[in-house]
Amino acid sequence: MAKQAKATKSSGGDKFTRWLVIGMVTLVVASGAIFSVVGEKSKANESFAILSDFKPGPTVVSTVDEANGAGITFNNGAAKTIDIWEDPQCPVCSSFEQANGEFIDELVRTKRANVVYHVVSFLGNESVAAANAAYCAADEGRYLDFHKAMYLVQPALENSGFYSTENLIKIGSYAGLTTQSFSDCVTKGSKLDKVKAAYESMAKYNVQGTPTVFFNGKKWERQNNAFLPSEFAAAFEAN
Repeated sequence: MAKQAKATKSSGGDKFTRWLVIGMVTLVVASGAIFSVVGEKSKANESFAILSDFKPGPTVVSTVDEANGAGITFNNGAAKTIDIWEDPQCPVCSSFEQANGEFIDELVRTKRANVVYHVVSFLGNESVAAANAAYCAADEGRYLDFHKAMYLVQPALENSGFYSTENLIKIGSYAGLTTQSFSDCVTKGSKLDKVKAAYESMAKYNVQGTPTVFFNGKKWERQNNAFLPSEFAAAFEAN
């Protein structure tokens, strides 16, 4: 009987220890989740700090060329055409933008070139959401500014949760997009048909990755590993 009582007491102690361990593990996991959320918000705040001095330029009207992969098109009919294929989450696209974005922006605003942005989305759901927001921005003449702001705050990791509806609308606010129509467009995914068309057109133009650039229909093959503004400008002038 004594041995049985001892065993029963031991069994109860084991159960208590087990539940204590489970409780501690649960607390650690929950705490980790809380710190993860706080950490992500902190990173987001740091990212948006980059946009504190962002100054959007004048609006620029664009059209969507359905026959050309739903490309966001500026200055249709200009003597020279540049087709630029990008995924909003592509880190190399961000590098391309940092190197050549100012030059391309000038080409658009001075109407020196017909520039077509193909916003594709093969890197995941956040690419789809960001591409939809880009088309929404284009509707209001703010694609250039939204595009630039989006790359300035591009997260280091793909599909990290940063390109959420809330954050895409916030990016838009820095780019001069404060209308209800823009917010609704982002929230409702109003341009997903354009996003789908752009993605599906990659096969038609044999685009294997991003960034991919065509000058007057000829694919640009850069000569350096890094993006050199001088090389890009020379390629534009030569084609």
